[in-house]
Amino acid sequence: MEVNIHEAKTHFSRLLARVAAGEEVIISRAGTPIAKLSAYHPPDSERVLGRGAGQMTVPDDFDDPLPESVLKEFYK
Repeated sequence: MEVNIHEAKTHFSRLLARVAAGEEVIISRAGTPIAKLSAYHPPDSERVLGRGAGQMTVPDDFDDPLPESVLKEFYK
């Protein structure tokens, strides 16, 4: 469903009911879509600090200066 901004402001509660029922609503300005109103789905699980511990390593030279050949590529 697509509505203009005025309709969205006027019928916001009705639009939210439709979104809660599973629809997506596109909000447009002068016929150009600018936003999508869709249902919120919480993440399946809580984020846990350290869950990925040991799955990657940072090389010792991670923060060393880049080689000249690489730096030149940034200034082309």
